[in-house]
Amino acid sequence: MTPSRDISRLLEIMAALRDPKTGCPWDVVQTFETIIPYTIEEAHEVAEAIGRHDMVDLAEELGDLLLQVVFHARMAEEAGSFDFGSVVEAITTKMIRRHPHVFGDADARSAGMAKGMWNRIKMEEKAERLEKRNAAGLQADETVRHLDAVPSALPPVIQSVKLQEQAARVGFDWAEPAPILDKIEEECGELREVIQTGEKERMFEEYGDILFAMMNLGRRLGIDPESALRATNLKFRTRFAHVEDGLADAGLKLGKADLETMEALWQKEKSFPINSPWWFLVFCPSGDPVPCASAGSSEPSGSRPHPLDLLAPTRPHCGKSSPDWTKKKREPCSR
Repeated sequence: MTPSRDISRLLEIMAALRDPKTGCPWDVVQTFETIIPYTIEEAHEVAEAIGRHDMVDLAEELGDLLLQVVFHARMAEEAGSFDFGSVVEAITTKMIRRHPHVFGDADARSAGMAKGMWNRIKMEEKAERLEKRNAAGLQADETVRHLDAVPSALPPVIQSVKLQEQAARVGFDWAEPAPILDKIEEECGELREVIQTGEKERMFEEYGDILFAMMNLGRRLGIDPESALRATNLKFRTRFAHVEDGLADAGLKLGKADLETMEALWQKEKSFPINSPWWFLVFCPSGDPVPCASAGSSEPSGSRPHPLDLLAPTRPHCGKSSPDWTKKKREPCSR
C-alpha cells in the first residue's frame, strides 16, 4: 500500500488496521471509549502547532486529528451505525443549510442571512435530530432547557464560558466587570472561611465557584481563559527555567536550594519587563508570528530563550539537547 492524497486511501488503511485477522493488534482492540484521550490529545496538539505558527507541524497534526475521525467512523461502520460517508454527508448538509445566503437560490443569496434565520435553522436541525434518535430507539428528554444548547461534554473551561454566554443572551449577566470582581472577592472570602473548617467537600465547591467566576470575568473582558492560562503557563516555564539556570550558575541544584534562594532568583526574573518582543509573540492579538508594534522593549536578541521553545517540556532549551519532542506517544503494534 502506498501513501496518497486521496481520503479513500486513509479509509483503506484504517480498515486494514482494524482487520481482526491481519490488522494491528493495538488498533483492533480499541473502542470509542479508549480512543477518547487520543482524540482530545490530537486536538490540543493542533492548537499547539497553531500557537507556534508551525505550518509543517500543523499539516501533520491535522492529519493525526483526521485519523481520529476516520477511526471513530470505522468502528461505527463495524457496529452497523454509520460510516465515514455519513459523517461527511452530515457536515455538508449542515453547512449548506446554515448558509442559505451562500448556497441558496438567487432570492436567498440576495437577501443575505435574514434576522432570525439562524435560530430557525437550528430549531429545524434539532427537530430532525430528535426524529433520528426516536427512529433509532434512543431516549430523549422532551424538556428542552435554555442551557441545553451547550454540550455537557465540552472541556470545563470552554463549557463555563459558553454556559455564561448562553445565560447572557436572556439577560442573566452583569453589565460590567466591577460586580464580577466583587463576586470573586466574595467567593474568595467564603473559601477562606471553609479552609478554616477543613471541610473538603465545601472547599471543593467554593474553589469551583471561584473558577467559574473567573471564567465570567475573562468573558466580560474579552479574554479567552484558555489562551490567558496557556500564556501564564508559558511565563511560569520561562521564569522557572531561569531560576534553574541561576541555581546552576551558583553551583546549586533543584531540590537542594532553599526556598529563599529560589524566591530571590524568581523575583529577579520577574524584574524583566513582559512587554518585550519575545513575549508579545505569544500575546499579539493579530495572531501574526511577529512582535506587536506596542512591544517597546529593546531587549537584545538571544539574551533569553524564546518562550515558544518551552511550549513542550521536552523541546530543546538554551542549546541543551533533549529528546525529540515531536515523537508520538502511540504504542507500537507489538504491545
